[in-house]
Amino acid sequence: MSQGIVTRVTCTLLLLFFSGFAGYSQDRAGGPVRMLFYNVENLFDTEDDTTTMDDEFLPRGLRRWTQTRYRAKINTLYKTIAAAGGWDAPAVIGLYETENRKVVEDLIYTTGLARYDYGIIHCDSRDERGIDVCMIYRKDLVRLIDHEYFLPADSGGVIFSTRDVLYAKIVLGKDTLNLFLNHWPSRRGGVLAGEEQRQMIARLLRSRADSIGFEDGNNAGIIFAGDFNAVPEDLTITSLSACYSSGLEMKNLSGFLPKSSGTYRYQGTWEMIDQVMISQGVSAVLEIFSPDFLLYDDPVYPGRSPFSTYRGYRYQGGYSDHLPLVLSVYPKGAF
Repeated sequence: MSQGIVTRVTCTLLLLFFSGFAGYSQDRAGGPVRMLFYNVENLFDTEDDTTTMDDEFLPRGLRRWTQTRYRAKINTLYKTIAAAGGWDAPAVIGLYETENRKVVEDLIYTTGLARYDYGIIHCDSRDERGIDVCMIYRKDLVRLIDHEYFLPADSGGVIFSTRDVLYAKIVLGKDTLNLFLNHWPSRRGGVLAGEEQRQMIARLLRSRADSIGFEDGNNAGIIFAGDFNAVPEDLTITSLSACYSSGLEMKNLSGFLPKSSGTYRYQGTWEMIDQVMISQGVSAVLEIFSPDFLLYDDPVYPGRSPFSTYRGYRYQGGYSDHLPLVLSVYPKGAF
């Protein structure tokens, strides 16, 4: 990936093509509405939550997570969001690895985002570390119809201890969109780690999308987004971007990005583990947002990597170990 370049893939119905970054702003008279999807790398506060394993992110924990470092993290995330929004803040932001509602409130109420009157969708997950999937949305651009969190159960009816999938039904202009935000179980410990859980979540996503397809037809507006901890070629991922029994089709925009690009760099190799899939009822442009300030010269592997907050347990003061994705959606109806 060349530094300071935004990689994009456009999907308008079934037409796919590549183009360069245009630097446009949101236009309420039929122009694009921007969404940002971002794994923010351990956005923890400095207070001890006795119900989760957050001890390393405390002032006396292994990472020496002080209030000064926390405030720096909030400000760096605001800088990223502001830069990705161009002249206007994103209408929808999906955030992954947030500890609780408080850190989200600090992000949108104590920075320049306060001027945009963001609403918050958040729920504490069953994840052992306490990290959650949440969404913030601009009330002047987005009308929230419904939302819920869900996870599959195993054959014994036991709910997995991982991040819930966030479903949000919203209206943009005259379009109704169904968003499914994901942070799937990690592959830490090997490729097969968490595979059963990822497959079960994928099957449940297909079932939910099929229900919408049967109700709304082929023009149903559905978006799957998030950190899937798997690449587009993974069989579990490809199962999501195939024809459904309702006739619905989902296209994985991330899978059409250049193979040399990615959102996460592991041992010198870029991986596209953050992804966006859309139904044929959505017209949108996908970009990897990678300005120079989000990258740094990797001291171990040649090339540039995401400028993370930590490298291992060493504090760097960066942004995140993931690059964000920007999806610009073109609503059919004006606001």
